[in-house]
Amino acid sequence: MQGRFHFYEGYPMSDVVLPVQVMADLGAKTLIVSNAAGGVNTNFSPGDLMLIDDHINHMHSHPLIGPNDDTIGPRFPDMSTAYDRAYKQLAKQEAEKLGLQLKEGVYVGTTGPTYETPAEVRMFRTLGADAVGMSTVPEVIVAVHRNMRVLGISCISNAAAGILDQPLSHEEVIETTNEVKGNFLTLVRAIVRSI
Repeated sequence: MQGRFHFYEGYPMSDVVLPVQVMADLGAKTLIVSNAAGGVNTNFSPGDLMLIDDHINHMHSHPLIGPNDDTIGPRFPDMSTAYDRAYKQLAKQEAEKLGLQLKEGVYVGTTGPTYETPAEVRMFRTLGADAVGMSTVPEVIVAVHRNMRVLGISCISNAAAGILDQPLSHEEVIETTNEVKGNFLTLVRAIVRSI
């Protein structure tokens, strides 16, 4: 897939996660998710790639609310290893072979569409987040519910609000992700070959 349905665009959560549901129905066993994210960790720089180690759902919604179909997944899925440990190790090995630095961290998903305030960024840092974005979390929750193995990689597209004394812009996000796209695609292709 290229692109996704974002919750901030007004789609219901069921539509946001529909592509993952379809992939699972078609027999997919692995999901690799990517996103552009603001760097909450002050040691991160625009252009860094971050292996998602865990996430925080700050979207004030959840894709599994409502009736559960026990034939496709449990009512209360275990999220303690949402991001597959073996895949994370494989990603690190492939990045090292390619000479790419791969950071690791916790991604926090928010609804958007505004960028976070400096106070929110400080709160997220206190909660243990390293990067913040407006996607990914719902898809990962549904993938885990459907017993898929997940690997997540964020492109740190900008320093989150309040870290640098400059305004945030969507143009900066697009520019940075375009600059990193080549390294990202090379890494993902190497990971897919090794899976």
